[in-house]
Amino acid sequence: MEHCCGLITGDKVPVPLKNISVALSIEEFVADVSVALNYENEEEVPVEASFVFPMDEDSAVYSFEALVDDKKIVAELQEKTQAHSSYKNAISQGHQAYLLEEDDYSRDVFSCNIGNLLPGAKVGVTLRYVQELPLETDGALRYVLPAILNPRYQLSEQSENSCLNIQTPMVPSGDLPYTLSMVATITSQHGIERVQSNCSLSPIQYLADDKTSAQISLAEGHKFDRDLELLIYYSEVHSPSVAVEMGMQGMKPDSLMGAPSAMVSFYPDIPEVKSSKACGEFVFLMDRSGSMESPMNNQKNSQLRIEAAKETLLLLLKSLPMGCYFNIYGFGSTYEKFFPESVKYTQETMDEAVGRVKDLEADLGGTEILKPLRKIYKAHSIPGHPLQLFVFTDGEVSDTFTVINEVQLNSKKHRCFSFGIGEGASTSLIKGIARVSGGTAEFITGKDRIQTKALGSLKFALNCSMDDFSLSWDLPPGLLVTMLSPEQTVIFRGQRLIMYAQLTGTMPEVECSGEVCLKYTLQGRSLENRVAFPLQPKTNASFAIHRLAAKSLIQTKDLGSHETSKSAKEDILNISIQSGVLSSLTAFIAINKELNQPVQGPLTHRDIPRPVTYTSPCAYKVKTRHKPPVCAKVDVIPFGFICSSPSRRNVESLKEMKKSPSSTKKPNLKNDHKGFGENVFVQLVSLQKANGSWELHEDFAKILGTNLEDIMAANPAKDGDPSAWATVLAVLWLHANGKDLKCEWELLERKAVAWLHAHAGSFIPMLVQAANNILKLPVTPAVFGL
Repeated sequence: MEHCCGLITGDKVPVPLKNISVALSIEEFVADVSVALNYENEEEVPVEASFVFPMDEDSAVYSFEALVDDKKIVAELQEKTQAHSSYKNAISQGHQAYLLEEDDYSRDVFSCNIGNLLPGAKVGVTLRYVQELPLETDGALRYVLPAILNPRYQLSEQSENSCLNIQTPMVPSGDLPYTLSMVATITSQHGIERVQSNCSLSPIQYLADDKTSAQISLAEGHKFDRDLELLIYYSEVHSPSVAVEMGMQGMKPDSLMGAPSAMVSFYPDIPEVKSSKACGEFVFLMDRSGSMESPMNNQKNSQLRIEAAKETLLLLLKSLPMGCYFNIYGFGSTYEKFFPESVKYTQETMDEAVGRVKDLEADLGGTEILKPLRKIYKAHSIPGHPLQLFVFTDGEVSDTFTVINEVQLNSKKHRCFSFGIGEGASTSLIKGIARVSGGTAEFITGKDRIQTKALGSLKFALNCSMDDFSLSWDLPPGLLVTMLSPEQTVIFRGQRLIMYAQLTGTMPEVECSGEVCLKYTLQGRSLENRVAFPLQPKTNASFAIHRLAAKSLIQTKDLGSHETSKSAKEDILNISIQSGVLSSLTAFIAINKELNQPVQGPLTHRDIPRPVTYTSPCAYKVKTRHKPPVCAKVDVIPFGFICSSPSRRNVESLKEMKKSPSSTKKPNLKNDHKGFGENVFVQLVSLQKANGSWELHEDFAKILGTNLEDIMAANPAKDGDPSAWATVLAVLWLHANGKDLKCEWELLERKAVAWLHAHAGSFIPMLVQAANNILKLPVTPAVFGL
C-alpha cells in the first residue's frame, strides 16, 4: 500500500478533521470533560464530515456547540427524529448544520456530522460530558478516553441502520491524520499521590503545597491511535462522602434540575465472611471468535488473548469449591459447551474440563453471544445452587441493547460478572449486562491480567454479599429527600456505592448539617455506616451531580428505540430534554443560518478515519448466518488503522508473538495437563486436585526444581498421606515464587489449607518446617492458619 502524506486517507481522500483537544477536570471521583474537534476544509468543494467515535457508556453528554468565525453557536437538544429532520432541511437549504447523536443500538458509540463546510472554512465543535470514575482494586481511579472502536458483529437486520456500519477510510498505522492534545487538572481534598498512564505524560505539576491539586498534560504530537488511560491515586479513596449541589436558577424549585441534588458515596466496611457452605452453579461463557488470536496489548511478546483465556479458565476451575456445579461455553458465530448440562464439581469432571480447556482455539468466527445466553437461561435451575454467569469477550455486537435486555429479563435468577478484553471492548455491553443483573464489570487493557480480575470476581461470587440495604436520612424539618438512583440489589466487599438524591422543601438559612445512614444485613447481622455532611449546596457551572443523576435515571430506562417500551420512552425524553443529557432518543442540533451566501450544489461526503485494534485475518472465516462486519477480511495493524497490506515489521512482530513462550509453545512436562504454556506457576496449578491437594510424583518434583527421591526422603511423616507433604510443599512454593500473583492463587490456596487441616491436622507444623528446609525457604507457618 502506498503511504500517503498530509491529511488524506489511504484512498487519497482529504480528511477535514485536523486535531482533537481535550480539557479534563477531575474533582474527587467525577470527571468533567471538554472535547474540541477542529475541522478545516482544504478542498475546493463544500463537504459534509462524519466522525463516529466511542465514549464510555457512563458519560453524560450535556453540551454541544460550534465556533464559526469567532461566533459561538450553541446546539439545542431535540427528539432525535426531529433533530434529523432539522439537519436535513438546513443542509438542503444551504445552511451550515451540526448534529451530535448517540447510536440507536449502543450507548457507547456517538456520531458527529458537520454539513456544508465551505472550501477553506475552519470550524471547531466542542462537546462536554461528565462521568463517574470507577475505582480499581488497587485504589486507583480510572479515566479512559476511548479511541478504539472495533467492528461490531451484527445480530439482527434492525441494527443495519447503526452508525457503526459506516465504512470508515483505511490508513496505514502511524499515519493517523489528526493529533490529540490533553490537559488534565485534578483536585482532591485527600491529596494526590501519583498519576500513571499508558501514554507519555508531562511530569506531574502540583498546584498546591498540600498536593490537593495537580496538573498533567499529554506529550506533544500524540497520535490518537489507542485508548488514553489515566490512573489517579489519592492518599485516601475509601472515605464516605456526601456532596450537595445547587439547582439551576429559573427552574421550578421541585424539578429535576431546579432542586438541589446530592451525591452519596459509601465504601462499606464489610467484614470478610466466607459462605457457610459451598454452593452455586458457575457457568463460564468465553469468547472464541477469531479476534481472540490477538495479543492482549501492544507490548512485545504480549500473551495472546486465547492463551490468557485458557489460563484464566484453568485458575477458575481449580478455585471452585467442591460440591458446586459448573459448565463452560465457547461462542463465536456458533457456540459449544463442555457438558450437555452443568455438572457437579468433582475430580473427574474437573479433569475432563481441564483437558478440554488446553485444546481451546479461537476458531468460532464472529461474536454472536445471544444464542448461548438464551440456552443458558433456558436450562433448569439447580435447587440450592444460584446461577453465577461469567462472560469474557473482546468482541462487540451492534445491537447491544438486545443482549442487555435478555440479561435483564433473567436477572432474578442469576448474577452476571462481565469482562471486556482489550481496547475497543464495548463499555455499553460489558457494564450493561453486569448492572442489570447485580454483578460486576471489569476491563482488561494495557498490562492488566485477565486472570487477576477474573479471580477477583470469583471471590465476590463465593463470599457473602450485603443485601437488604437502605438509606435513612436525618435532615432539618421542612427538608425532604427523593432517591433518584435505581434500587440497589447487591454490593460486594471492596466495592464503592454511589447514589443520587433530590432535596426539596425549605433549605435552612443558617449553617447546619444532615446525616445519612446506610443500613444492610450480612448473614443475618445488621450493620450500618453513617456520614454527616454540611447542608450548604455548592454551585457548579456544569451541574455535574444533576447531570449524573439524570444519566443514572436514563440508563435504567433506555434500552434503545427497539427495546424500550412506549411509556419508558416518554420518561426518557422528558428526563433527557429537561436535564440536557443526551440519550438514544435525542440528539443535539445546531444550525448556522448567517452565511453570506447559502451553499449551492451537491455536498462531498467525508468520513473521518478511526482506529481499530488488531483483528486476526481468519477472524470471520467460518461460515456464518449473518454478514461479518465491514473490513472483517482485511489485515489490521495493532493499534492502528485497517490496512490492505501490513508492513514487514508488523508481520515479523506477529510471528514473534506466535513463537512467544507465553503464548503457544508447549511444555516438555509429561503430564495430563499440557497445553498451558511454559509458565511454571500455571503448570503447578494444573496439577492441583479438585479437593485442593497435590499428589507426589515426578512432574511435581520437576516443577519444584528437585527430584522425587529427595522429596520423599525429606518427608518427616513417612507413615502419613504423601499428598499432605506435597500440598505443604506446593503452598510454600507459591508463597515464595508467586507473590506477585497471589490474588490469582488465593482461592486455590484456601482449598489446599482446608484440605490439610482435615487430613494432616497436628502434623502440619512439622511438615512446614521440613518443607522450608528442603526448599530453602523462610515461609511462616501462619499461612496455614497456625
